[in-house]
Amino acid sequence: MEKIVKWSCMAASGCIIVLFVLAVYLASLLPDTFFVRPGESIRVAGIPFLKGVPAGPRDTVAHTMSGGSYNADLTIAGVIPVKTVRARVMQPRVVQVCGTPFGMKMFANGAMVVGFSDIYTQNGMENPAKRAGLQMGDVIVSIAGKQTKTNEDVAHAIQSLNGAPAEVIYRRDGAEKSVMLSAVYDTAAQLWRTGMWVRDSSAGIGTLTFIDGARKTFAGLGHSIHDTDTGQTISLLRGEIVPVAITGSRRGEAGSPGELQGEFLTAVPTGDITLNNETGVYGTLSVVSGGESVEVALSQEIETGPAEILTTIDGQTPQRYSVVIEKIALNSEHPNRNMIVRVTDSRLLQATGGIVQGMSGSPILQNGRLIGAVTHVLVNDPARGYAIFAEHMVESADRALHQSVPDASEAGTGRRESGRKKQVF
Repeated sequence: MEKIVKWSCMAASGCIIVLFVLAVYLASLLPDTFFVRPGESIRVAGIPFLKGVPAGPRDTVAHTMSGGSYNADLTIAGVIPVKTVRARVMQPRVVQVCGTPFGMKMFANGAMVVGFSDIYTQNGMENPAKRAGLQMGDVIVSIAGKQTKTNEDVAHAIQSLNGAPAEVIYRRDGAEKSVMLSAVYDTAAQLWRTGMWVRDSSAGIGTLTFIDGARKTFAGLGHSIHDTDTGQTISLLRGEIVPVAITGSRRGEAGSPGELQGEFLTAVPTGDITLNNETGVYGTLSVVSGGESVEVALSQEIETGPAEILTTIDGQTPQRYSVVIEKIALNSEHPNRNMIVRVTDSRLLQATGGIVQGMSGSPILQNGRLIGAVTHVLVNDPARGYAIFAEHMVESADRALHQSVPDASEAGTGRRESGRKKQVF
């Protein structure tokens, strides 16, 4: 009998240890903040034994409010503590899903350095810009006190100095820095130059994720628009969207991502881009025309398993294609890599090989709700790709509505082209 009691105690102790190890593991998988609906507790699909309740009396009142927030304790079966998180109360949101292609024209808030070329001078080959410490991705803000928002601004400022040293203010990694720079005389072109290539604009195509008709806002791409040469997010001065028709596609293969090919149908914009950040591009619409109205799912409500994407691979009409949600990362360090999606629809696999550039922003639907959007293709397996949670895009779209001055904050599947040629100065 004594041995039975002893073994029972050891088994109970072992179970407790396993539960605490599980709690630590779950804590690492779960984010510090959840969106919740008024009066509802946090429940995570796929972890039915995880319970979330308000942490205290004040939190119990707050969890019934719309727009409020409160602390919530997550536990295993209401017994083993996992972690305390912040719950942000949000009313159910309904948007119009799109899946339609759109064109983007972006004008940068400054001229971005996208390359270097040595200049032939009477003293040999020189490159003052590189020697001064400028790097690809730097955004030239001003030269000798003159603002440089365009390529022409940079050219005029450099030529007017006639080789005299000048202070160059540039932006790198969100911080402004300065350097002294002197241009050299290019004997072949008979111009003053510093040896840096710059670009002030970009254009490309992607897929609209949703339109919020009540707010007249749009969301697309699911990742930022960035420069093709540097990979840096474009610091937005202004931007606009225009209608696009898909005219063809290049099939994706392992090691070689495919792409959709399209053409801008008009130069007349249908909306303004006011926000370009790592979760997508957002703005306001002058022409509102969306698709089916659906509710936005919260991240913890998403399940692994069957889903659909809505995308356009010909013309302007989106089609539904079957996919599988293979993995959900609630606590991903990448805001646009929250899920792994695998295309299972034979029609799409035959036509494009799976996910290709230009599909960024294609909405993903599960159980009749919008759960996210496609963002990246896995280069070595075009049938698979990453996706962003819809709740992240809704949050950014709301920010864009109040964004009077645009700001900016891996290669995605939005296809980008140079809107203007890069020029050397």
